[in-house]
Amino acid sequence: MINLTFHGAARTVTGSRHLLDINGYRILLDCGLFQGCRADTYERNLNFAFDPKSLNAVIISHAHMDHLGDLPNLVRLGYKGDVHCTSATLDLANIMLTDSANIQEGDIDYVNKVRRRHNEPAVEPLYRKSDVPPTLKLLRGCSYEHPFNLADNIQVVFHDAGHILGSAITVLNIDDNGRRLSVCFTGDLGRNNMPIIRDPYVVTDSDVLIIESTYGDRLHADINNVMDKLARVINETVTAGGKLIVPSFALERTQELIYYLNQLKLSHSIPDIPVYVDSPLAIDATDIFRVHPECYDSETAEFLRTQKDPFGFRGLHYVASAEESKKLNYIKTPAMIIAGSGMAEAGRIQHHLKNNIGDLRNTVMIVGWQAENTLGRKIAEKWPEVSIFGEQYKLRCRVEIFNEFSAHADRNDLLKWASAAKDRWQKVFVVHGEESAELSLADAFTELGLKQVIVPEYGQSFTL
Repeated sequence: MINLTFHGAARTVTGSRHLLDINGYRILLDCGLFQGCRADTYERNLNFAFDPKSLNAVIISHAHMDHLGDLPNLVRLGYKGDVHCTSATLDLANIMLTDSANIQEGDIDYVNKVRRRHNEPAVEPLYRKSDVPPTLKLLRGCSYEHPFNLADNIQVVFHDAGHILGSAITVLNIDDNGRRLSVCFTGDLGRNNMPIIRDPYVVTDSDVLIIESTYGDRLHADINNVMDKLARVINETVTAGGKLIVPSFALERTQELIYYLNQLKLSHSIPDIPVYVDSPLAIDATDIFRVHPECYDSETAEFLRTQKDPFGFRGLHYVASAEESKKLNYIKTPAMIIAGSGMAEAGRIQHHLKNNIGDLRNTVMIVGWQAENTLGRKIAEKWPEVSIFGEQYKLRCRVEIFNEFSAHADRNDLLKWASAAKDRWQKVFVVHGEESAELSLADAFTELGLKQVIVPEYGQSFTL
């Protein structure tokens, strides 16, 4: 018997965790962090609804924290098996998990200072740096299109998901006592014609589909217009004498921004202001991008051939140390500061927001998906006041939303991708989206003619 249970990213966007039980052989698809309301997410991230020791294998779709960020807890609680991912994800996991532990410890220290002032008890981080090395020892990297066996009756192959560097669509080909079953887990699907990485691979020969739906009820603005919009916002902010503050995911989004800024600088479309990438993680991630050109699309490969470095230009400064980061607070002239995290829930971006959102001249650029209850979502929705490090700050600056940058497939992309095998899918599970997006996409799949389209709830199990 084959059972599939959804322990995360079910009627919500983050915390991807799906448990596949194949006659007692247990495979966890992703082990991500929940992100959102902090009290709720801490408990969800700390505790698993299954025994980690009972797992035989873990497969990670890609290196975003909502897909691999809870691995140290899984290992700390007793998991000792292999963690399978692509080679690029293996390289990125090292820096992502180490940075996550560093941020958690640093943020907890700052939060506890505030809590002491209010006579509140101290809190502990979700995990510490010492939990990361035992986790990294379990990771096993594999190339795209190279099948490998988890067991005699379970073969796995990774296809390029086109979402971020190393992102994978996972296909599991299972021999269930003579019955052949193929399960496809998309992870996060990317978009066609995005910079740097290739378009997503289209799967046409699987029976069961687990598909994301982050933008299942929306369409993206045309990516071809993003250069003009980016130049306009930068020029208008510089004219006002302000700074541009950009909460950005250190992985993929920051590299895309740098790629576009490089082109705008080369075409003299924006003024020669300094650009600071204030994220040790983004610096490390950019270095990993440089050593994985096999993931590039043809346009980026050509840019690399003619311009030498798509991730470097005059006036671009990578800020590594905390002391350098603090000095950015004293900049009085126009500049752009790109810092993590992408949803503004942790890291150096919170300090930059605290110091800049009250100034009418400044602009906060929202360049990625913002989960419910995150600081980034509240800024995107232009709340009059927001809480940062437990204290209230007035939001007076300009806020610009760049949905064009999204690395997720939108509604039409998802429908087109799934329709390539619409006569083959026997069951379709819609996950990793806010409930309204999941239900909307599920209705569209049903209208498209897909069989048994299901929007699972948290903890719900199904027999395949």
